[in-house]
Amino acid sequence: MSKIITKIGDIYSVNIDDKYKKYIQYVANDLLQLNSDVIRAFNRSYEINEDPDLTLIVKDEVDFYAHCILDIGLNLGYWNKIGNISDVGDFNRIIFRDTVDYGHKFGEEPKKLSFNWHVWKIKDKSFLKVGRLEEKYKNSFIGLVINPLGIIEMLKGHKYPINYPDFE
Repeated sequence: MSKIITKIGDIYSVNIDDKYKKYIQYVANDLLQLNSDVIRAFNRSYEINEDPDLTLIVKDEVDFYAHCILDIGLNLGYWNKIGNISDVGDFNRIIFRDTVDYGHKFGEEPKKLSFNWHVWKIKDKSFLKVGRLEEKYKNSFIGLVINPLGIIEMLKGHKYPINYPDFE
């Protein structure tokens, strides 16, 4: 199998069911989160047979930003590269969050609420521990590296991961 080449700006089509698809774009790498690929997912759904202009896709409202490994989704056929647009938006204001309360010990229930958060931006060199999420961080995006099926669930509008703690 040949090595898949991904570049910042690549746009991918993702079928979310047998009638509709959405688009994601590779916008950055995040050294603080395992040097993973960062994507932005666009809000609008398109019929499977539609082929919208790429410049229109990147002007759409962003639904979410997420960390993932694009190569895995490509290798498994969950998304297809359709082109590249250098406009990756302004991700310098995008904030990610994570908590040490995610996951649980065997035999314990997962925590439903966390007051032990840290936040960061893509180009940051360290995490900022904030404890309880202040108002300015409540619209931050979950900073976990999400598997391809999780990305598809998020594109469908579902919470993923389902047992990730809330902040209020």
